[in-house]
Amino acid sequence: MNRILFIRNLPYKISADELYDIFGKYGKIRQIRKGNSAKTKGTCFVVYEDIFCAKNAVEHLNGFNVAGKYLICLYY
Repeated sequence: MNRILFIRNLPYKISADELYDIFGKYGKIRQIRKGNSAKTKGTCFVVYEDIFCAKNAVEHLNGFNVAGKYLICLYY
């Protein structure tokens, strides 16, 4: 386990505010880095303040449907 999550299969048009809304429900976020190049589109890193918040987010958001795409949440 880690407090840094790697998220795949994000909708390309998702905004930073929407990411904070989705992932902020599970704990205090230190940083979100969204992929912006051709190879990293649809991915992001979410850094939580606490490892237990990250664990809670993975348990609840892995497979969560966002705009017709199912999120893949992994520990980095």
